[in-house]
Amino acid sequence: MMTDRAELYLHVFAPALTCDDGRPLAAVEGMERAVPGLRLAWRLSDAGRPVALAQRGAWLARSAADGKFGLLCNGDESYPVTMGGRRESAISSPGGEPRLTVHATLPQDEPIVAAAVDMLENVAEGVRATWGTVAPGPLRLVIAAQVGPKLGNPDGPPLGLPMLKLPWNIRSPKVPRYLGWINYWSAAAAEAIGFPDPSRDAELLSRARRTASGGWVVSLTAAPLDLDKPEHLEALKRAYARFPEIGGRSEA
Repeated sequence: MMTDRAELYLHVFAPALTCDDGRPLAAVEGMERAVPGLRLAWRLSDAGRPVALAQRGAWLARSAADGKFGLLCNGDESYPVTMGGRRESAISSPGGEPRLTVHATLPQDEPIVAAAVDMLENVAEGVRATWGTVAPGPLRLVIAAQVGPKLGNPDGPPLGLPMLKLPWNIRSPKVPRYLGWINYWSAAAAEAIGFPDPSRDAELLSRARRTASGGWVVSLTAAPLDLDKPEHLEALKRAYARFPEIGGRSEA
């Protein structure tokens, strides 16, 4: 399996699964609609090898009945795409409510980058997410370094970026925990952070679109966010300055 390919990471945060929940299948089918030729019809064995699923929908339904979103892949070890989810307990989640985190990992190449807005929108709307992001791998590492405080990070966040609260210290699940390259904000999340304000958000609105449920998909930059580029770093800093609620920073 190739390990040196740049990757994009999708994460969306939604209400926890119920015993009779069709949202995992809706999210998977939404991902497939967004990415031409993608078929997520294999599970991963204990050894990490793809195993074909004859009845994917039934397999996902059984996982959902146990509160899980089973890990799927595209069966191509030379071009791996994975998608699944996990339950976050109430004690470790914003607002003390259990949540579902859906995650996907994809190669960061031209076709995937071109489909990134659609795939985030489709997956987020499919699981009725509150918020979510698509981010390149290096940005994910920076986000991890922003969340704290951490004993192993005494100097604070890198690159002059703000410190973000740990998830369980954020009061509401409606508040996004961090920013990515592309951001999905449900109607409730957008209201919580005050987006859009036409007088302040002209730049963001030029790279935003409304979703069927009344949410928004907003890209901070046209190309994948690369913090080695000063203009990209400044775009990220401007967005954090514009939305102090993100990461729980405006909370007492």
